[in-house]
Amino acid sequence: MAESSQSEPKRLYRSQKNRRLFGVCGGIGEYFNIDPVIVRLLWILFTLAGGGGIIAYIVACFIVPEQQHHEPSS
Repeated sequence: MAESSQSEPKRLYRSQKNRRLFGVCGGIGEYFNIDPVIVRLLWILFTLAGGGGIIAYIVACFIVPEQQHHEPSS
């Protein structure tokens, strides 16, 4: 059966909890449900393969919004 309530669409954000510099790799890892370390390693390989990773990371820092903190209710 189809659900009557619509779930919120999945969005890409810069991570607050899995961040090393700006949270881009952590956010990508959370979005695709994979370990952010794998994303960081792939990003390093992409950077070493021609330097495009540095430019892509800087662009992603400005394009990808930062995740908003949601305080849990006690």
